[in-house]
Amino acid sequence: MATSTPSRSQPPVQQQNASQQPREKFEYLAMDDGGRELRGTVMAIDEMAAVAKLTAQGLFPIEVWNKKQKAPAKAAAKAAPRRQRTREDMARSSSPSRARSIGQILGLGNVIPQKHLAPITRQLSTMLDAGLPLLLSLRTLQEQCGRSPSQKAIKSVLQELVNCVESGMPLSEALSLHPRSFSQLYVGLVRAGEAAGALEEVLSRLAEYMEKNLRMRKKIKSGMTYPVVVLVIATTITLGLMMGVVPQFAEMFNELLEGIPLPALTHFVISISDLLVERFFVFFGVAFAGFVLLKIFLRTRVGTYAFDWAIVTFPPVNGLVRKISVARFCSTLGTLLDAGVPILDALGILTETSTNELVRRTVRQIHSCVSEGDKIARPLGNCKVFPKMVVRMVEVGEKTGALPSMLKRIAKTYEEEVEMALEAMISLIEPLMICFLAVMIGGIVLALFLPLIKIIETLGG
Repeated sequence: MATSTPSRSQPPVQQQNASQQPREKFEYLAMDDGGRELRGTVMAIDEMAAVAKLTAQGLFPIEVWNKKQKAPAKAAAKAAPRRQRTREDMARSSSPSRARSIGQILGLGNVIPQKHLAPITRQLSTMLDAGLPLLLSLRTLQEQCGRSPSQKAIKSVLQELVNCVESGMPLSEALSLHPRSFSQLYVGLVRAGEAAGALEEVLSRLAEYMEKNLRMRKKIKSGMTYPVVVLVIATTITLGLMMGVVPQFAEMFNELLEGIPLPALTHFVISISDLLVERFFVFFGVAFAGFVLLKIFLRTRVGTYAFDWAIVTFPPVNGLVRKISVARFCSTLGTLLDAGVPILDALGILTETSTNELVRRTVRQIHSCVSEGDKIARPLGNCKVFPKMVVRMVEVGEKTGALPSMLKRIAKTYEEEVEMALEAMISLIEPLMICFLAVMIGGIVLALFLPLIKIIETLGG
């Protein structure tokens, strides 16, 4: 028999061990080259081996299940409606998902966190590249979810994706029903991959792009964590001194130095302490109201533009913000163009995903110019976020027809510069925060000890 002859690439011992593994009967629903649906059974070690056997026979597996774990009647009941469904039926079947997406827009529903979406995308790309059908790959991702609240949310979203894909809906359309989990960039790239027939390759590029973004965000957060923590600790200590310690010293000074003027620094510190103690809730209310009004203002179009203009214009963060904006712009546009997304569609997606209002307005200008037959470089040079070197490199990429690779090269260069700038900023922030603490706490302590000298002189006299 042909199965008893060991292959040249596999040692006989391994062949014998493989043959000794228990085989199970799997039922399948598959499609042949002519589009006909076929049902049958296949003997295999596991579900993936059964899929591999069917693929080797030239069949496209739709569903594969263990006969012991899933009743054939149930599988047939699920398969029959799928053959009879029309476009209207699929639209009706997706209406619950669309209703849930409205709840997600309002802040409700299950969401896949970005830190989990990158590995899920990588795993899905790997399974598709190995030859597994999309439906089986999504089910595999769903089955491996744990029991924690975040994993249950991921499992719920994946279940809805499975239901939509099982009903005949394209993956990109199913993803668009969950805008809080999958951005327009994600959906646009998946749609381009489906159109080009290279979904696994596009998902791999998307996973790589998301992993780079996550690494950059993690570095930015780690760089900002230290000054924020130090600032919170310094504020807490200062309030404790001003509201708990300074009033006691003030009473002592009034008793022992009656009629003797206090030093200017001491008088200033005691005055602020009295205001905080007597009108703490007023200060707290004003600060809270100011914070809320600032948040509301920053959510408006004018406020967003003013904030983005300020962080791009004024030091010390303007250099870092510009590098981050250039890196994200070039990386996103390069990934979209490299995946085969048309230039106008790519610019439209980039407009929605840009986080800086200056960059967003520049992308709108580029979209308008390109739609009229112009190039990208000219409107790109009008925005002060992008250095002249970047504009020249984009212009060269357009002339040579290698714009995607040029954009990725620019993005890689600026990502490295962002890493170095973050390291330099972190190393500079530490001594600055130490000096800030020394001036803040040391000034209060000095203000309290200056009158003690007069008290000692008075007692000695």
